[in-house]
Amino acid sequence: MGRIVSNIGSPRKHHSAPSGSVSSTGRNRVFGAVALIASAASLGGCGNNLKGFLLPVAEGAPGTSQVEMVVATTRLKADSPGEMFSGYRSREPSFADIIVSIPPPGAHQVGQVEWPKQLPGNPATDFVTLKADITDKKAAIAEFSRLLQKAPKKQALVFVHGFNNRFDDAVFRFAQIVHDTGSGDEFVPVLFTWPSKGSVLAYGYDRESSSYSRDALENLLRWLASNPKVDQVTVLAHSMGNWVTLEALRQMAIRDGRVAAKIRTVLLAAPDVDVDLAREQIATMGPERPNFILFLSENDRALAVSRELWGGPRLGAIDPYVEPFKTDLAREKIQVVNLTNFQSTDKFDHGTYAGNPKAVAILGQSLESGQTLTDSRVGLGERIMTTTAGAASSIGHAASLVVTAPVAVVDPMTREHFSDEVDAFTHSVNSAAAPQ
Repeated sequence: MGRIVSNIGSPRKHHSAPSGSVSSTGRNRVFGAVALIASAASLGGCGNNLKGFLLPVAEGAPGTSQVEMVVATTRLKADSPGEMFSGYRSREPSFADIIVSIPPPGAHQVGQVEWPKQLPGNPATDFVTLKADITDKKAAIAEFSRLLQKAPKKQALVFVHGFNNRFDDAVFRFAQIVHDTGSGDEFVPVLFTWPSKGSVLAYGYDRESSSYSRDALENLLRWLASNPKVDQVTVLAHSMGNWVTLEALRQMAIRDGRVAAKIRTVLLAAPDVDVDLAREQIATMGPERPNFILFLSENDRALAVSRELWGGPRLGAIDPYVEPFKTDLAREKIQVVNLTNFQSTDKFDHGTYAGNPKAVAILGQSLESGQTLTDSRVGLGERIMTTTAGAASSIGHAASLVVTAPVAVVDPMTREHFSDEVDAFTHSVNSAAAPQ
């Protein structure tokens, strides 16, 4: 029998069962949404829905810090240079070299991304870019080699973001993680970003996009591990990014007989992966697999929604102190960082690993030893959809649109995402009605 190498975080006094049917409370969430809709007109839209954050500023500011990263992506290039890459899928991977400027101490709070309130951003108070160049594979390799020469331990840190992330979300969140954990002094930051539409309403599209990207991530990890100048590779995945990460590692083990030895540590932050699937994915990697560190929270409301949609418990929201999870984690020697009692700064308790200063410190220690349903902007109507997801999964997608529609009138961010969803729903109805 194995053992849990480390179990950080205090257990809760009351334990929930590992599985079960949807409660009547969950099925009645849709009625609670009615009250929210009634108050929507008074709340209005307050989200920052600007685009073009990645257009470099003319000059930096005193006291700022810089994080340079190499980017590999399966996203399609965007029309706007300030966006760089869209949420659509590309048939070939693309690459980029980006330098993010982080505000000086006092203006920057650990765990937070200080988004510009207007464009261009102010480097004295905001996250901005000093360089944002789309490159080719050859240039990306050269850039990685240059950064590796400056890294004292010759290690690479690969970040795989989660659901509902625009390209700029992934870039700024990764820069915040690297800066706040101090890992920029030890690792070369490598961002792998897959095609997410950056909308809560596009869960199905994002799920398919993560699977679409597993071969590209596998190829990236294999290249890093085969580089003779790289001593170690660490992977940090968040939310749905855990699915593509586990799939890529599983594929590598099947093709090569094992996960590459240089891939030593994999940090699974709030993984949106079915518990049974995760167990099989990890088991397939065999005994010579990386060390896994699981960051979880039983309060994760985004994963509660995912559980309702998929019908099974998500790895990032289990109670690690009850069976069968306790035994499974011990057998697989998975370290657990329990963030259930940590205060979260996001609305869904889904980004605690990168948004809570104490959790960031633990994350930094985890990186040394071995950053909301999303981090992106969420409209009021999408928060209502999250609240009613238990009922919506039973009633159907059309009901979700009906619930969200009144809010789209008053909330500009919901309106933007809602229009895309209506188009997709209309297309599905027309296709279903067409003669076969």
